[in-house]
Formats: sequence, C-alpha cells, structure tokens
Amino acid sequence: MRSLEPRELTEGMVLAEPVITQAGQVLAPKGSGITRQLINRIRLYRIGQVAVEEEKTERTDTAQAQTKTHAEKSRTHSQKVAASNQFRDFQFIYYETIEEMKRAFTGLAERGEPIDTDRLLSASSDLFRSRSTIAEMFDMLFNLRTVSDAVYAHCLNVALISRMIGRWLKADRETRDLLTLAGMLHDIGKIKIPDEILNKPDTLTEAEFALIRQHPRFGYELLKGQQLNDHIKKAALMHHERSDGSGYPAGLTDERIDSVAQIIGIADVYDAMTTSRAYRTPLCPFEVISRFEQEGFQKYHTRYILTFLQQIAETYQNNRVILSNGRCGKIVMLNQKALSRPMVQFDDNTVLDLSTADKDLYIRAIF
Repeated sequence: MRSLEPRELTEGMVLAEPVITQAGQVLAPKGSGITRQLINRIRLYRIGQVAVEEEKTERTDTAQAQTKTHAEKSRTHSQKVAASNQFRDFQFIYYETIEEMKRAFTGLAERGEPIDTDRLLSASSDLFRSRSTIAEMFDMLFNLRTVSDAVYAHCLNVALISRMIGRWLKADRETRDLLTLAGMLHDIGKIKIPDEILNKPDTLTEAEFALIRQHPRFGYELLKGQQLNDHIKKAALMHHERSDGSGYPAGLTDERIDSVAQIIGIADVYDAMTTSRAYRTPLCPFEVISRFEQEGFQKYHTRYILTFLQQIAETYQNNRVILSNGRCGKIVMLNQKALSRPMVQFDDNTVLDLSTADKDLYIRAIF
C-alpha cells in the first residue's frame, strides 16, 4: 500500500483504503478502481492523501489481467456510469444546455432581449431524449453533483427534476414542457446578486442573506414583461413559498401558491440538498427524504411531495448503499411509512430493517 496525492493518481489504480471526506462522507469504498470522475471528486473535497494498492512490476500478464478484472468488478455503480460513453454524451449536452441558458439569461438582463423559450426547451429536451428511463436520468444527474453552480447548473437540474415530477403526476406534454421552462427560469433573479455572495463559503451576514432572499422578486421583475406563461413568472416569484406560510417573500399559504411554483419548490430543495456547495458536502437522497419526513410534509402540497418521495425512493431500490456505520448492502424493500429507512441486505445475506434500527444508523451514500 502507498499514499499518493491527488495529482499522482491515475485511472486504473485500486484503492487500498476507502476515500472519506472530512465530513465523514464515503466517496469510494476500499477496492474501488480509480476513475477520472473519482479523481475529480477527490480534488473537489480537498483530500490530501489517498491509499492505493502497491503495483508490482514483476507481475505476469495473467496477474495483470486479474488485477484489471478486480478493479473493473470493484467499481461502484456510480463509477461505471461515469466511465460510460452514454455519460460522456449526456455531459456534453448538459454543458451545451447550460451555455444556452447563460446566453438567454444575460441577454435578458443586460440587453433586454426576449427569452427564446423554444431554444431552451429544445436544448433541455435533448437531455431527456438521451436517456430511456428516469432511473438512467438520475444516474446521470447523480454523477454531475460535483458541479457547484448556484445558478445555471442548479436551474437545469431543477428543470429536469420538475419534468420528472410531471411524468410521475401523469401530466400531459404541454404541462411537462411548462414545468421544464419554469424550472430553467425559476432562479434567474440570482444573476442580480454578486457571485461573491452567492458562492460565499462562510456564514452570510444578515444583509447578504436578506439580499439573497430578494432573488424571487428580482426574477419576477425580469420576467414580468416577457411573453411567457404566467405560471413561469409565478414560479420565479413563489418557489420559496411554503404551504404552512413559513416561506418567502410573501409568506403565502397553500391555496395562494401557484401549482407550478409548488412543484418547482420541491425540485429546488431536493437539488440544493443533493448538490455540492462551497459550504457543505452533498446529502444522500435518502437523507433528503428523511428531512422531508421530519418536517411532516406540512410545508408542501401533499400530493406532490408524497408522489415525489415515493418515486425517488423507488428509483434507488436495489442499489448498493453505505450506512453511517460503514457497512455496505443493497436496498431490498422500501418501508412505505418510512421511505428514508428501507430494508438493507448485507453481503453475508443478513437483512436489517432500518425503520426499527437506532436513529443514528442511516443510509449515508448510494454507490
């Protein structure tokens, strides 16, 4: 075993020890093959040393082949997705779509140019057409969680997740398109906020926090004169409102919050919590589900939030996971009354029902 700095890592090496962040998040278990995506994540989390298996120069061709096979088999599902041609194609379209969004946002804010919704919708639709199932779409988005962008990548993620929610709600094509556009434009008001405040790694001052909370109004002001569906404008203004009146900027309650804004609000929270930010590591989807459950769902439209959480949990059924105590297993059954705490089968075939386990034991990562 030897310890290497991130710059010394190369694809094909095998981890001799798990890679764990300062916050305790497992990026990859022992025995995983190192990929370009993993190296980038190691750099992102500023991990100084990584333990890898010693390479022996006197290995025979057979031994080398066995090592390669071991590394291939030991790669996590996420790493296999990241190494696939499909992911590279998705990533290319993803970044092209972000560039299209940047042109649209800055064109409106700086020159008053009208938003070309057909171009935005076409660009985002290419991402959906590139994946045959929603599970595949989530696989792709999961592997882009290190893209820390408080505006464009976030808006695109929210657009894609909102469209998925539309499918789960059995909405028609027109409504799904509307949800997609509303998601892409919901945070356009953030371009009025300085980057140093948006991406500040330290605690915001009261004045800075108050300014960020104005972005829904900024977004509405930018969009109100555009030839856009009113739902899109209201989504920009109301996506931080909550059904119990605890949201902002107006403290509206359920019946006064636009229906599209309610869906965008759920997608917005989910993406924000599962994406890396300067001030924290991303949360596992089951940790996010747990937070929604702890709030009792009173902040969100009941049908929308229950449908969303059920589908998210089902998306990851049969995936391998890492628990907070470091044990690895596979999700074999969901608990309908506690979606964040399913039944997990370990490699020795024993099964643990997390819904009856100690609350300190939970799913920390999907891999």
